[in-house]
Amino acid sequence: MKQGKNSALIVVDVQNGFTPGGHLAVAHADQIIPCINRLAQVFDNVILTQDWHPVDHISFAENHTGKQPFDHIELSYGTQVLWPSHCVQGTHDAELHPDLDIPSAQLIIRKGFHSDIDSYSAFMEADRVTSTGLAGYLKERGIDTVYITGIATDFCVAWTAMDAKQAGFESYVVVDACKAIDLNGSLQQAWQQMLSCGVKRMTSSQLLGN
Repeated sequence: MKQGKNSALIVVDVQNGFTPGGHLAVAHADQIIPCINRLAQVFDNVILTQDWHPVDHISFAENHTGKQPFDHIELSYGTQVLWPSHCVQGTHDAELHPDLDIPSAQLIIRKGFHSDIDSYSAFMEADRVTSTGLAGYLKERGIDTVYITGIATDFCVAWTAMDAKQAGFESYVVVDACKAIDLNGSLQQAWQQMLSCGVKRMTSSQLLGN
């Protein structure tokens, strides 16, 4: 079912680094790619996001003496999870997954390229001050509704969905077109937060009309 010109599909971080074989692989995340490709065919407006970190990024555990991946540290903007090094600029790990087939995508938002700020959301970096410019881009094009897919449901997808709602968009997460890390109950917590701020959940079949 073709979607209206006032709606956009946002495909979050479908990159080698977050799929099997990547440096921060999410189990079975490659299995959602055919669904995302099908969804893209019913949208006139498609935006991709790409994690794009410098090698000295503040979220990388190896850049903090004595710290391990998935430890937490306190930064000026709050608690930061430390990750294995991933999606470093210009590497194979950072490339979009080769099975992602969306030639119609008009915009790629690169995020996490400031070495001292992490960035989960496609709209706003983790300091909650630095904007990516996506909200302005969508509003200038008359888009008021976004459907969010990709990796990972409980981090970059969730933050993107909540920031979309906060920026004034109707925000939907397409549950079967996302995959979660689910770190210590993070998926359940993310859904509680998303639903409480007005994000809605739906399935791809509701969009595709099958």
